[in-house]
Amino acid sequence: MGELKPWERAIEHLEQALLARVFGKEPVEVVDALRRECDDHAVVCSHSRVVVPNVYIVELADAVHAEIDRCAQAVGQELTDSLARHGERSGYEWAGPLTVHVTGSAHVPNGRYRVTCAPMPRIRADVLRDDMLQDPGAQGP
Repeated sequence: MGELKPWERAIEHLEQALLARVFGKEPVEVVDALRRECDDHAVVCSHSRVVVPNVYIVELADAVHAEIDRCAQAVGQELTDSLARHGERSGYEWAGPLTVHVTGSAHVPNGRYRVTCAPMPRIRADVLRDDMLQDPGAQGP
């Protein structure tokens, strides 16, 4: 088990390097914001069960999102993987399939971002659409 620590650190370093290239800022900020959002919305169901939301939205300024549009899905996957490791270390149970969706917003100032989350137990990560993000009650097919 001790041998995994260097590998985990190497993987996290590679993820941070990718995110730094994409976001042009310290990626730790975005990852930390995701972790905080997850921790802040944790629901303790019993001493051995803590449930957290499974859908996270990272909103970027439209101009920034347009720059990374080609790799937004890869960035979302990297953020999802990082959040999944955080949840595993914390002993969290996801409310459904975990996904992080990177999108643009006219309401986010350039150079900033906003992170929100919602539990969507019946959603499939591969069919997440923008209209579902606006109405968390709308479930996938």
